[in-house]
Amino acid sequence: MRGEKVLSHYEVKLGRKDGSWFYGEVAARVISFDEEPGIQVWVKDIQERKQAEQALQENEQRMRAILRASPVGIGLVTGGQLGWANETMHRLLGYDEGSLMGKSDSALYPDEESYLQAGRELVAGIRRSGTGTVEAQLVRRDGTAFDCMIGACPLDASDRSRGLIVVVNDISEAKRLQAQLQRAQKMEAIGTLAGGVAHDLNNILSGLVSYPELLLMQIPPDSPLRKPILTIQRSGEKAAAVVQDLLTLARRGVAVSEVVNLNDVILQYLKSPEYERLRSFHPGVDMETHLATGLLNISGSPVHLSKTVMNLISNAAEAVLGGGNIVVSTVNRYIDRPVKGYEDVLEGDYVVLTVTDPGVGISADDIKKIFEPFYTKKKMGRSGTGLGMSVVWGTVKDHHGYIDVESREGEGTTFTLYFPATRKAKGRDEPPLSIEDYRGRGESILIVDDVEQQREIASEMLKGLGYSVAAVSSGEEAVEYLKTNPVDLLVLDMIMDPGMDGLETYRRIIQFRPGQKAVIASGFSETERVREAQRLGAGAYVKKPFLSAKIGPAMRAELDK
Repeated sequence: MRGEKVLSHYEVKLGRKDGSWFYGEVAARVISFDEEPGIQVWVKDIQERKQAEQALQENEQRMRAILRASPVGIGLVTGGQLGWANETMHRLLGYDEGSLMGKSDSALYPDEESYLQAGRELVAGIRRSGTGTVEAQLVRRDGTAFDCMIGACPLDASDRSRGLIVVVNDISEAKRLQAQLQRAQKMEAIGTLAGGVAHDLNNILSGLVSYPELLLMQIPPDSPLRKPILTIQRSGEKAAAVVQDLLTLARRGVAVSEVVNLNDVILQYLKSPEYERLRSFHPGVDMETHLATGLLNISGSPVHLSKTVMNLISNAAEAVLGGGNIVVSTVNRYIDRPVKGYEDVLEGDYVVLTVTDPGVGISADDIKKIFEPFYTKKKMGRSGTGLGMSVVWGTVKDHHGYIDVESREGEGTTFTLYFPATRKAKGRDEPPLSIEDYRGRGESILIVDDVEQQREIASEMLKGLGYSVAAVSSGEEAVEYLKTNPVDLLVLDMIMDPGMDGLETYRRIIQFRPGQKAVIASGFSETERVREAQRLGAGAYVKKPFLSAKIGPAMRAELDK
């Protein structure tokens, strides 16, 4: 009777007589013939198989590492379900690792139509070139949607039923940055156009603003002409304010030079006639303020900051249709890492202004356009020019700040403005000057301006203040005039066309008249060329249109140096 029993079966590394080694499969069994047992052992060389298995294992490890490190989501879709997905795919979609397996791929889309449309485009691409791509939206586990680029190709080109390899790349951040760039470029283009229009309008409006002042200086207080002249002057000033809005939009209207406390700006606006008028239009709206004590100062223009506060509160009041509380708050905030939103806020110390309303909210489409000039949904004739939010945007940009907007339809809106803080102290408010403080004493003045009306207005105004005045129409004429006619002070237009501008004119004059005193006049704000002229020795910058209360003190201060 014969019996046998296998004792062992294993793989082992074996050595040869020559010192080399190989993998072998060893088996042993007990063999018995009647009552005499025996053991049979045999060895099979499996070196090639082990090498192939090791190579396959190494390849699998490399592939797993590549898939784990991939910045894009990769998955296998078979029969409309995810059969496998890498870690990145789970992370993009907000799922725990492994929990996507068996999930329907249609459940990852916002709706059925989006799923079908993406599928059609992917299939069309695969039929054309073997791979398909489509830009679409997918939905995370928490219900939020994100923009992505989806690519797909068959696992087996000869048998598409085996499934598709799908690649998902999150492009939401790239699209957000692209939208920011497009907004900035659009505002820059519109601003350039607005700046040119505003410059021309400033010259035209000088007659409506400056001539009434000259006339009022010459007629008696009881003259019946005073009232209509004052009406003309006020109308011109209102038009000039609109032009100033255009310049702010063009980012050519803000001279950031004063140390300002934003709390003071807000409190002054809340005591102003403009705010009282707003309250009369919206009696159901209440104002709530939370102004931080110890608020840091900022470097800025009080006029433009006040207009920014006014526009934000006015917009909030018009959004609160049935009444409610508008909350205005300020706070010091240190940003230690970039904050992403409508605009990215960089690291630094900021004074943060927040205006929140419980109003109708802003739709996703409208929120992309609210800072564009003349875009408005307000009532014509009651809500201004449509430049309000553009002025806010331009002012924030000129103050090197950032703006963020959060809104949901029917739930309200929050505007958050970030202004870089300064450690400088606020200066004391100077008392207003009387006309006697800046009258001339017969000093000689040369006006350099390419616009005849501007020369006439400035000449009449300065003669009325007691100066001896001459005028020329270009920088070239000014250089020739001063070669033989010394003057105490230049009133120098910065932008003259054609020919030399104010900087080049001043540069040539000081070559033969070093130390020549000058003030600069322009319809725009301070530019680098203005600052360069001031570094060469020119004095104050005065914004047009000409008013004696503006140009008189600047000239007096320069002459008295």
